[in-house]
Amino acid sequence: MRKKIAAGNWKMNKTFEEGQILLSEVVNMVKDEVVNPNVQVVLCVPSPYLSTFGKMIDTDKVSLGAQNCYPKASGAYTGEVSIPMLKSVGVGHVIIGHSERRQYFNESDAFLAEKVDATLEGGLTPIFCCGETLEQRNEGIHFDFVCGQLTNSLFHLSAEDLKKTVIAYEPIWAIGTGVTASNDQAQEMHKVLRDHLASKYGQEVADEVSILYGGSVNGANAQELFACPDVDGGLVGGASLKSREFTNIAKSF
Repeated sequence: MRKKIAAGNWKMNKTFEEGQILLSEVVNMVKDEVVNPNVQVVLCVPSPYLSTFGKMIDTDKVSLGAQNCYPKASGAYTGEVSIPMLKSVGVGHVIIGHSERRQYFNESDAFLAEKVDATLEGGLTPIFCCGETLEQRNEGIHFDFVCGQLTNSLFHLSAEDLKKTVIAYEPIWAIGTGVTASNDQAQEMHKVLRDHLASKYGQEVADEVSILYGGSVNGANAQELFACPDVDGGLVGGASLKSREFTNIAKSF
């Protein structure tokens, strides 16, 4: 059975004190209220907070996540954070290839493939993001484009490593806009991506990969989205900054 995942991406939000309060609230709510044993909650917080927050999480229902990494283990890369560093402070998941990283920091598919490799080699779980712009969707090239992102950054992996990878489909036109893909649109793309994985690795492997939806997921739409057969959870932005709403999302499976 594929793991169901509610992952929160705090992005560049919350001061340290605000983050401590939010983390504590979410951890306690999840412990008390999320009873489905197949649900994993992941909190991807700003990197300065990782060390302290890792010590605050006292339940296996919640995993600490990082929002970025650098593929080298060490060296003269000022300002970057390596997988061994993240692992040493209790990080279990790493977001890779978010559209904001691709857009603002010019991260290429090849560079993201290196990050995926480093994350897996370090024993952490990559949450690999993919998604199209509204223009690409309107042009009818969205399926080929997003499948190409998977091909370019993941298809060099062994089947065993692919099964350790989480994919997050985030239509760029729905991130932070308040516009959410319809249930049919989300399921359609998730099915296309799973079929694309199956074309390379076979259906049995493809069926073991968790594929999350991201793009204005909230407490009101999560249950219907997560009911889609190929949607295994969400990568949640703004709603993850509200403890009650995010916990409700984690209870939506």
